Amino acid sequence: MTEEKDQVPAAGEPKNAPEEEAGSPDDAATGGSGDGSGDGSGDVPAPAVEDAPPDHQARAAELNDQLLRAVAELQNYRRRAEKERQDTAKFAIAGFARDCLTVLDNLRRGLDSVSAEDRDGNPALAALAAGMELTERELIAALERHGIEKVDALGAPFDYDRHQAMFEIDDPTRPPGTVVEVVQPGYLLNGRLLRPAMVGVAKGGAKAETIQAPIANQDLAAMPDQAADVKPAPRAGDGAGGDNGPGEADGHVDTKA
Repeated sequence: MTEEKDQVPAAGEPKNAPEEEAGSPDDAATGGSGDGSGDGSGDVPAPAVEDAPPDHQARAAELNDQLLRAVAELQNYRRRAEKERQDTAKFAIAGFARDCLTVLDNLRRGLDSVSAEDRDGNPALAALAAGMELTERELIAALERHGIEKVDALGAPFDYDRHQAMFEIDDPTRPPGTVVEVVQPGYLLNGRLLRPAMVGVAKGGAKAETIQAPIANQDLAAMPDQAADVKPAPRAGDGAGGDNGPGEADGHVDTKA
């Protein structure tokens, strides 16, 4: 009886746990190991792009093409924006420059209206003209500093991009289409036309002579219809008889005609 009492645990004392407990469900799922280092564990490698299905490869190529096009379009937009910014800075004063050209034209007209005789006979007028010339030079220098330059039109061939023909002048000494008179000068702003030059153009009278000259020197054999009506002129000393007169004895008729 005493041995059985010794084996009964006292009140409040836990019973002895079994020496070997069954494995937990997590250990069973991991093959009896908690660190996941078994043979069936580890990261699965991602498939390579070449191993992707054909539809995925086509989609990837399409997206790559769209990306390249978007980058190219962005670069083109940046270049266009930069060019527009530069053009805006260059030609922003176009309207103001045209107004300055009107003032410059009026100065030149005033100077042209004063002759050299008037300056010599009137010292006050000569001083006024000298002041206007100085103002004109300063205004031209200021325009040139801002990229405005004059178009050299006199004596140059007519240019549709820079000249505006107002009238034609008969001048046989000049080739046709040559500028022989400038009514109003033209100007450029940084290489772009600001105002066309109003000019007079030569007709070129020598042009008609060059067309008729070869016709006068052509051989009559080339024009049989006209050569049939041409009769040889009698030589000096020959008679002025008819077809059977003595003038035909020494006359020579071109058989080619």
